[in-house]
Amino acid sequence: MGLRGGKSEHENPDRKGEAMTATSGCFTLRVAKESLGFSAAHFIAYRSSREALHGHNYGLTVTIEGTLGPNGYVIDFGIVKQAAKRICDELDERTLVPTRSDAVSVVERDGAVELTCEDGAQFVLPRTDVVLVPIVHSSVEELSRYVCERLSRELRACASGALTAVEVSVAEAPGQAASYRVLL
Repeated sequence: MGLRGGKSEHENPDRKGEAMTATSGCFTLRVAKESLGFSAAHFIAYRSSREALHGHNYGLTVTIEGTLGPNGYVIDFGIVKQAAKRICDELDERTLVPTRSDAVSVVERDGAVELTCEDGAQFVLPRTDVVLVPIVHSSVEELSRYVCERLSRELRACASGALTAVEVSVAEAPGQAASYRVLL
């Protein structure tokens, strides 16, 4: 019995008394809030060149695909916003340091992070001002993958329905973004 004493299935509004059936489609949810962003410094280094240290005001958009759960949701928007915000807060007002770079040596010592680049440039930053990110370059492409993989692990456990994909877009400027999509 449903909430109002009727059938537990939803009735098809086009055919009175006939239950709606599941289709092969899925739902897409998108979360793009001003609060889902972070300001961070970074540079990209290659063996042959290095950008100057600079920063961006990054913006995040999360797109989720899935099926409805018994409560009529794929996943609660609040859960998505909270999980994405936690990741943004970890990256906010920090210098993003890629730990898998072949052009930058990273050493933690005495409360500091020492970076030595192939071109001889050296940076010493307080450890509290740095996020060590397990990526090769701090590009929006790799940042979108990093955030997407972290977010998809967390959201999968909280979904009401079955999640089929999670996509994260990271913008470093208006109209300039990269997206990464994980199929679940």
